Amino acid sequence: MSVRYSIPITAGETDIDELGHVSNLVYLRWVLDVAMAHSRSLGWDHPEYRALGAVFVVRRHELDYLGPVTVGQILIAETWVDSWRAASCVRKTELVRDGVVVARAATTWAMMSFASGRPTRIPEEIRALFIGPALA
Repeated sequence: MSVRYSIPITAGETDIDELGHVSNLVYLRWVLDVAMAHSRSLGWDHPEYRALGAVFVVRRHELDYLGPVTVGQILIAETWVDSWRAASCVRKTELVRDGVVVARAATTWAMMSFASGRPTRIPEEIRALFIGPALA
């Protein structure tokens, strides 16, 4: 189990595609936005990852589009790290409107070394932050 994190999102006019609803690319941007906000909320932004010498990078996205979102609609983007491996994790995200999940994502993130450009073990201090003190 992991700590869940959420942010509100309002679909803007520039998010809408030619079909009159939020573009698939925007859903993906929101998945990345909430993931980065979660990491920042735990004290890990770009400067901290640079100091560590490694950073999480996306290896795979899976996105299920379950319902349309139109301009002005308010969503809650909720995310959590669902599973861990030595050098990677799978982060789940749900985009919810009025209590209904309109999109669901699973993103595989790998911890990559800046020096070697190869996967490296995720430090326990980072893993513990995302798992949470009561669950670690």
